[in-house]
Amino acid sequence: QVQLVESGGGLVQAGGSLRLSCAASGSIFGINVLGWYRQAPGKQRELVASINSGGSTNYADSVKGRFTISRDNAKNTVHLQMNSLKLEDTAVYYCNLVVFGRNYWGQGTQVTVSS
Repeated sequence: QVQLVESGGGLVQAGGSLRLSCAASGSIFGINVLGWYRQAPGKQRELVASINSGGSTNYADSVKGRFTISRDNAKNTVHLQMNSLKLEDTAVYYCNLVVFGRNYWGQGTQVTVSS
């Protein structure tokens, strides 16, 4: 059974930084994709960034140049470094894992950016 546990959310002023982490456990060996999604109130969940087991990354246009995704395959962790945060980055951020054709989700962590 796969489990994803996020940490690192919180309240930050606009222009500040936060680092999200997600630890994955269970049967996740092999080719997989780890990613971060977010969902703001009244909006659909959207992809923020993803990284595959080979290290290739993908970012939403809205976060390019501000956010950096990274992973540690030995520790089965994925991180999202968020810099220059904007009010519109406020959302619940979810860790996502795609492996063996299945999607797994973390419980979500709140990120709130204040003015």
